[in-house]
Amino acid sequence: MTTTRKSGLAKALAEQLRKDRGYLYPEWEMAAEVDPDFMTAYNEVYKKCLKEEKTLPLKYRELIASAIIAFRGEPDSLYLHLKRAMEFGATKEEIFEAFQATLIPGGALTFLRGLRALKKILEEKRRAKGTQGRGKR
Repeated sequence: MTTTRKSGLAKALAEQLRKDRGYLYPEWEMAAEVDPDFMTAYNEVYKKCLKEEKTLPLKYRELIASAIIAFRGEPDSLYLHLKRAMEFGATKEEIFEAFQATLIPGGALTFLRGLRALKKILEEKRRAKGTQGRGKR
């Protein structure tokens, strides 16, 4: 495969990754350049796990992923997955309860990480709402 063709495929794949998730880590963009076949396969697995609606609604799939991510201590990923959970309809109460459920098996830090991410999202929403209200004068 020519370098130009590989570069074009990598850019298209990076855009597909961004579209499927709503975000794109720079590391995934690099990985798409290095091995587009691998990242294509990885994206297919991602879509099966966290994009396709099946018996378990997507908001709950994202909450499960968020709990595991919180346990692993990845605040950036946690923030992005909680935002997706909310986009799929998760309420702040559901998110809070999901992290309550992590307290015993995951520990207080897992619970705390979840609450920090939720707090950040809610504060952003409040600021955005305040900005919208000021523009209507």
